[in-house]
Amino acid sequence: MPSYSCRTEFDGATLVFVGRIREPRLLNYSRLSPRRHRITFLSDNREDYYRIVFYEHMDSNPKREYDAFRERVKRTIYIDNLSPQVNESVLRNAFDQYGSVKGVQFIPKYAEPHHMGQSALVEVDTPQQAQAIIEIVSSYPFMILGMPRPVRARPAELEMFGDHPPKPGRKIEIRWVDPNDPDFEVAQKLKQLIQKHADESAFMLKQQLAEEIKLAQQQAETLKANNEKYMLIDGVMTDGSARRLASYYDMKAMED
Repeated sequence: MPSYSCRTEFDGATLVFVGRIREPRLLNYSRLSPRRHRITFLSDNREDYYRIVFYEHMDSNPKREYDAFRERVKRTIYIDNLSPQVNESVLRNAFDQYGSVKGVQFIPKYAEPHHMGQSALVEVDTPQQAQAIIEIVSSYPFMILGMPRPVRARPAELEMFGDHPPKPGRKIEIRWVDPNDPDFEVAQKLKQLIQKHADESAFMLKQQLAEEIKLAQQQAETLKANNEKYMLIDGVMTDGSARRLASYYDMKAMED
């Protein structure tokens, strides 16, 4: 199958037009250097397999790239206690009243049930806007989409981003460790510590789920009791019992 491509350089980026390339070949192209490029499909005509691909060069200076990422972290807020039904548009509408939202990124929780509260990273224009939103959410209850408790907000941290660049000058090496290696015992202790943290996290998650179920039951009982009181008051006013009691005790009854 024939193919062609055309490159146009502008502002340090490359616009690549790729035509008549089947999906597997395009996927192989996208795996060339995942740390140095980003691919987005802008058009998709399945009849002739045309693709228009935007290839964007990342900053070749690791320090400048890392500094830009740190500035991005300062403008980002970590939000949790979000309802599972909350999506990006809901978050944008909720926080656009306090500042201009530039991006929303949900943090997946692979070890927790889907009905548990989720969390997200919300990026705004400036660090000052981020700090102002954190102060507002911390000072007043901020409810989003019917969650039984208000959301929480705090400054984002570097470790919360799955796409953070490596720190300049730091290199991570991966290798197998033999039992006779001095680092073998250290690795075993790290594995045990990771397992301990996983068990503690699972226990805390179980306790949190039990507390949420208890809270939901209490709220349901309170709602039912309040509804019964209002129904009783409405019935007394409707059938004339309130007016008869007021007449009997020589009191003025409220007509409304």
